[in-house]
Amino acid sequence: MIKIKVPATSANVGVGFDCLGLAVSYYSTITFEPSSQHLEISGSPKEFQNEHNLVYQAFVKGCTFLNQTVPNVKITVESDIPVARGLGSSSVCVVAGLKAASDWYGGGISEEQLLILATQMEGHPDNVTPAILGGLCVSFMDEHDEPQIVKYQVNQRLHFVALIPDYEVSTHEARKVLPTTMSYADAIHQVSHCAAMTKTLELGDMHMIHEACDDRMHEPYRAKLIPDYGDVKAICEQAGGTMYISGSGSTMMAITASQQAADEIVANAKAAFPAWQIRKLTVDSTGVTSEVSERGKVLHR
Repeated sequence: MIKIKVPATSANVGVGFDCLGLAVSYYSTITFEPSSQHLEISGSPKEFQNEHNLVYQAFVKGCTFLNQTVPNVKITVESDIPVARGLGSSSVCVVAGLKAASDWYGGGISEEQLLILATQMEGHPDNVTPAILGGLCVSFMDEHDEPQIVKYQVNQRLHFVALIPDYEVSTHEARKVLPTTMSYADAIHQVSHCAAMTKTLELGDMHMIHEACDDRMHEPYRAKLIPDYGDVKAICEQAGGTMYISGSGSTMMAITASQQAADEIVANAKAAFPAWQIRKLTVDSTGVTSEVSERGKVLHR
């Protein structure tokens, strides 16, 4: 049996549109084992318990890359990471399937190859990169259409709170509301603030995090798709935190420098939005992990 554990991810981190991604302590665990049937899937909605399942498609892609036969497989999904909420749920599926194929055939896919294959499936590297490597990652595509990555550490003093509404934001709609051009002034603002954001997250400087997390590229437009954006931002800032839209939403992520501030955000958000999921998180610095066992005996991790 192969057990894959993949962290959720929070893309953009405010000012890093389509290039910054953060792995957080919110996980999906997906197991793969031989089956007497062509394909068995449990733990996902019934409409995805077939060959169209993204985990299985990634597993097939990994096997094909290795020039190996796609085996009969039983896939069991254990996850409460919500779909279409800006927490990298599709990246989790892609990374899990590819990593499982690698482990099934003796670890034949290197980390570099895993990053390339996952990016090919996802279409962009901002979510799959931290899901694989952990931490805060900056990524872009080079002239060979392959991802280039720089990984940053995030200061352990920082606390994160995911505020997950009980409604989705369509990625298509979130793309559609964006303008097609921006001014040089806004471009300069964005580049300078993104550069500052990566370093200040390492330093854990909340004043500079708040100053740097001032996006002009996507958040002012996507905020209109989240009816409660203004109220949530006020809750976070009243506690001394900073908030940004995670991915394309609807999840919003708060950053604070103290446990007390994080607790205050959680309490006030739960009172205001009792139907939402409110989760205190830390940064996952490891990324995807796997455990291969046989009849209860762990062979390797």
